[in-house]
Amino acid sequence: MAINKQHAIDPDKCTACTICITACPVTAATRKFRGPKMTGPALTRLRKLVSDDDPMLDYCSNCKTCDLVCPSGVPISTLNMMAKNEYYKTHPRKSRADDMLAHSEKMGKLITALPMGSTFAGMGMAIGKAFNMMNAMGITQNAKMPTYASESFISKFKKIKQTSYPRKVVFFSGCYINYNQPEVGVDLVKVYQKNEVEVAVDEKFVCCGSPMVSGGYIDDARINAAKNVKLLKGWVDKGYDIVTACTSCGLMLKQEYQELFDFAGMADYAEHMYDSIEYLAKLNDEGKFNTDFVENSTKYIYHAPCHLKVQAIGRPSMELLPLIPGMQIEEADAGCCGISGSYGFKADKNEIAMKVGSKLFARIKNSHADLGVSECGTCRLQMENGSGVHAIHPLTVFKKAYGL
Repeated sequence: MAINKQHAIDPDKCTACTICITACPVTAATRKFRGPKMTGPALTRLRKLVSDDDPMLDYCSNCKTCDLVCPSGVPISTLNMMAKNEYYKTHPRKSRADDMLAHSEKMGKLITALPMGSTFAGMGMAIGKAFNMMNAMGITQNAKMPTYASESFISKFKKIKQTSYPRKVVFFSGCYINYNQPEVGVDLVKVYQKNEVEVAVDEKFVCCGSPMVSGGYIDDARINAAKNVKLLKGWVDKGYDIVTACTSCGLMLKQEYQELFDFAGMADYAEHMYDSIEYLAKLNDEGKFNTDFVENSTKYIYHAPCHLKVQAIGRPSMELLPLIPGMQIEEADAGCCGISGSYGFKADKNEIAMKVGSKLFARIKNSHADLGVSECGTCRLQMENGSGVHAIHPLTVFKKAYGL
């Protein structure tokens, strides 16, 4: 299916001010990428007239820092992703890993469905690294990869007994929480129950499509978007708010769908979408946030994901976490971690990703923090890869603070 151009952004709104280039973490890390302005708005005007042969498109990580700083409000990264999608319709893929990383939901479903699937998957990755098979596939040998859980979040959720409350949300867990870190989803349910919120899930939800878009598979993402939009609108029509615990999922469902596609009802449900910690901050504003915490003397350092920053919702975690007695937490404020979903897992991008995240890694090490904190699953993994300090979701910190 072709991308609907009704929601494509006019590249002529770009004033060529170069702010996006100075802010781009990839441009700062390598000369192989000419920068978001030239790759996005500038060449979008010319590709159909001259040539679509632009291999530099592959270096955009879709971190969206360019969108965040653009004074004209041009979603530059979306222009880049749309161009990448068109490019790979007529050009061969550089790596066999592209399809696997972009369609990780398929692997997650397979592994969690098989007995001992997560064990065998872990053994396979270890053997693959030992014999350099990962690199041959286009996946880096140098980074710790996400491990698969033995049981999905959806499966775990069905065993949780909740108290029913008038306030209800539907939780879009996303692939990473569902198949890699289901404990984060369980923590969300426990924390929300402590705040008298009942949580529902919908087994019909599919991958939000963010990894597909970043990989240049927008046409595949459109298929998923059509399914999710209908379901999300249905939940909102029943009076539910929508929460996500992955900033990339939240950004995709709330904003990028509207930039890329033309399905009815997207703006309606987007008004009821919240990041999981943003929703708790909403409760706090209403005087309904449970602050009956036990003391926590752990020292934390917080990293704000790029896909949180671009949503312009502030830093809800840094607003609420300091309410925990004894809490020691500081914000890293050191830019992009470099991972950008699956970008840093690619063999030809890992060195760039580690260079992008080098300031953050140094900041974490110098903080002497016990744990890192971030809302993004792959950011947490990258924080650990680069600094050696384990990182957890803010929901896990709140669960501990409630003595759960």
